[in-house]
Amino acid sequence: MELLHTIKKRMALVFPGQGSQYVGMGRLLYNVSPAARRVFDRANDVLGFSLTTLCFEGPQAELDDTYNAQPAILTVSIACLEALREKLTPLGINVSPAMVAGHSLGEFTALVAAGSLQFDEALLLVRERGRLMAESALSRPGGMAAVIGLDETQLRAVVDEAQSYGVVTMANANSPGQTVLSGEVAALTRAMELAKERGAKLVQRLAVSIASHSPLMQNASLRFAEFSNQIAMVKPTVPLIANISASMLHTVEELRAEINGQLTRPVQWTGSVQMMIEEGVDTFIELGPKQVLTGLIKRINTQVQTLSLSDVEIVKILYGADSELPAPAAS
Repeated sequence: MELLHTIKKRMALVFPGQGSQYVGMGRLLYNVSPAARRVFDRANDVLGFSLTTLCFEGPQAELDDTYNAQPAILTVSIACLEALREKLTPLGINVSPAMVAGHSLGEFTALVAAGSLQFDEALLLVRERGRLMAESALSRPGGMAAVIGLDETQLRAVVDEAQSYGVVTMANANSPGQTVLSGEVAALTRAMELAKERGAKLVQRLAVSIASHSPLMQNASLRFAEFSNQIAMVKPTVPLIANISASMLHTVEELRAEINGQLTRPVQWTGSVQMMIEEGVDTFIELGPKQVLTGLIKRINTQVQTLSLSDVEIVKILYGADSELPAPAAS
């Protein structure tokens, strides 16, 4: 099995962020994996409502609400990890990454995978994170836009010029030539116009009203820190690669500073992947809905091996189940 060969390499586990959610995610995995089912059932208990039903049946608009999307994606990603362990541990294969990382929200999933956060606490953290982000968007509305085809120097010049219209910043350095901007609507709109004028291949407004990873999230960041500092964390069992600095984090103090500062600072995903490769990682396994990060990693470095173990792929590869199996009633 290709997976058994891949899992033994010096590999990193990576976890997706918001935007990877879709109605039906986790349904097939819940149907075939007792370990995944326990994760979903625990999430329902901790959150006090049926997250399972929301993931499986929607509606899409409710699932897309950042307040719901964040714990939903975290839950599906951890269910994928537990299902992987469930099938491989009896074969004598320990799922032991050399490093872990996650994109934005995915960093909280990575903290669970690294043993720094309990799943229950992570759920509460991302639920509050989503609530504060949504609240901030009401008082300081904004947006985000993807730009493809301009290098960092060109895009920085665009942002500097557009700042005369308000707050706008580079929010996600996703891969070479692909960056997400974030900020106030007027400044963001101007930055999009300038990017088009300067030869961007694609400039696309994202379907969000929240200016993530920008100064507009300052109040949310401060209030989130008050909440998160009360949550127990321990030293990670493996290094976590930081969104903010693309460096390895080893201590609780470093991890707290990372998650508390993350809302207002850009995600250095390109740098994070490059850093892991420099440290000897030759294989990246993405766990969670869809395969967004796998595509980005391939654009960052074509030589490394990538494997997307989405909820659907795990069912096919590890459980040999028909992708059209009916799901049981959500609890």
